Amino acid sequence: MPLHANGMGKGQAFLQGTLSGAVEPIAGFITILLASQLVPLMPVLLSFAAGAMIYVVVEELIPEMSEGEHSNRATLAFMVGFAVMMMLDVLFS
Repeated sequence: MPLHANGMGKGQAFLQGTLSGAVEPIAGFITILLASQLVPLMPVLLSFAAGAMIYVVVEELIPEMSEGEHSNRATLAFMVGFAVMMMLDVLFS
């Protein structure tokens, strides 16, 4: 729908949306094949995934953070603050 709203034809927008989702089953199948080798790396991989999600939430879903010329600083400050909070939680629990 966003592609169509920006002027792309319905068929082309549908095709682009379908192709962008076609990667997921392929990557899922590859992950299943490599699951036994990936188990030791899971904590690191999940940490990176969590960091990416936090970045997306802060940068895209909190509109006040991305306003102005210092939006990158605000995002980095949020991430550093979150990391400090998590370290203190582990230290004092």
